[in-house]
Amino acid sequence: MTVSKSIPTELLDSLLSGYQKPEDLIGENGLLKHLTKALVERALEAEMTEHLGHGKHEAVGNPTGNTRNGKSRKTLKGDFGELPIEIPRDRHGHFEPQIVAKHHLCPLG
Repeated sequence: MTVSKSIPTELLDSLLSGYQKPEDLIGENGLLKHLTKALVERALEAEMTEHLGHGKHEAVGNPTGNTRNGKSRKTLKGDFGELPIEIPRDRHGHFEPQIVAKHHLCPLG
């Protein structure tokens, strides 16, 4: 998938509505950290949907009957500090996340 979309001004305005100082954006509890967590977890869910062949709460779309099976936690470490994320699991234990590979540190910097 190639993404070359611009971010709508309205979305940026909404995200930055409470911005007062740099820490609001890049601080320990800043917007960038929260956005990174949300985007990585959303990407992981998309990867799981692709892996299983069906979305969350949809009929099982694979011949093995493999389904979602909760989540596990991982802490990413990068320029933004530590970031706890939740990684979806499948019943058969075959899901191999791509954006945050197992047994690796954060590829996001």
